[in-house]
Amino acid sequence: MSLNKRYHSLQSLRQAYRRFIRYKYFPHLMSCLAIVTLAIVIPALLTLGRPFPVPTDSNVQEDTKTNKPIHASKSNKEIQSEQQVLSQFGLTGALLSPKQTISVYLHKTKQVEVVSLEQYIMGVIAAEMPAKFKLEALKAQAVAARTFIARRLAAGDVSGVPDNKADVTDTVAHQAYISKEELAGWSSNGNGDKLAKLKQAVKETEGIIMTYKGKPITASFFSASGGYTENSEDYWSQAVPYLRSVPSPWDPKLQENNEVTVSFSLDELFRKLDLSPPAIPATSMSEKSIASLFKTLSTTKGGKVKEISVNGIRMKGREVREKLDLRSSQFKIGYKDNKIQITTYGYGHGVGMSQWGAEGMARSGYSAPQILKYYYTGISFDQVEKLLSNKLSKK
Repeated sequence: MSLNKRYHSLQSLRQAYRRFIRYKYFPHLMSCLAIVTLAIVIPALLTLGRPFPVPTDSNVQEDTKTNKPIHASKSNKEIQSEQQVLSQFGLTGALLSPKQTISVYLHKTKQVEVVSLEQYIMGVIAAEMPAKFKLEALKAQAVAARTFIARRLAAGDVSGVPDNKADVTDTVAHQAYISKEELAGWSSNGNGDKLAKLKQAVKETEGIIMTYKGKPITASFFSASGGYTENSEDYWSQAVPYLRSVPSPWDPKLQENNEVTVSFSLDELFRKLDLSPPAIPATSMSEKSIASLFKTLSTTKGGKVKEISVNGIRMKGREVREKLDLRSSQFKIGYKDNKIQITTYGYGHGVGMSQWGAEGMARSGYSAPQILKYYYTGISFDQVEKLLSNKLSKK
């Protein structure tokens, strides 16, 4: 075939290919371009005049102080857990993790330990309540302990601390406390499960305190009652509206040594009371003669001895308890085996929350908020960071 003929053949093939593409595929290409264009243009037209949509990211929260959205680097599980902490205490909004630190004077070493607030609370409940108690009882104790220190911090109270070196001591004069180092050792000494339980109690009450009229309450607590708690004015001098006497029937049933008897000789007892012993011959001592020496004059609403006559001298039941180092001021006096015997019921001053009562309520299915509202009349809940951040930032 000549070159001229080959050239005309190639040209014919090109023209045939172009006609094939134009009429077979071009309409389809144009349809696709039209669909893509409509997908872009129509949504844009529909949104004209509307506000820009707010992202529905579950990690977007609202700052309770500024009411502005904040993006927290927290997982959905963490946020849900925080909301559960707040909701169980009837609170809403965002959980404000406490930022305060607590300085604790350690009386054995005479050193000051500085820890986070929540670490301090864990050290307190480890020292103040048996870790074997139910979780809800431990949670109630955590809130009470946090409220105690919150009130102290709010007032700038450093009373009872040597040379004002710290916020609080580690003794029962304030709150018993186990140091961070000692508590860390629980993981290796067979108490790992107990430590985990304490951490859970603190985490599930993070930052929560009790308030009355917007202020942290005096969250007094004690070990066990003889069946009733005390009105504050019956043990101390001031009537506090949220420290009212309530029945606590769980204590005598649960605490094995709720009823304890101690013995004194006549001379020893009167000496401890700073009184002169009566001149009664040993042969004349009897149940009847002892009853004439000790006469209960009045009792409190909680069943404690309010006033007693000791050989004609009027004394407060609390005074007798403290001088004789009795477990409580709910007691009765008898005579046996040539000794004066004093039987006490319960353990502690009796004002506020009974720890064994809290355990009894927890075993009966009550929650920590229910336990606290039972023992502290008319209280509310709030977050410690919300109440104290401004004040403590000036420290």
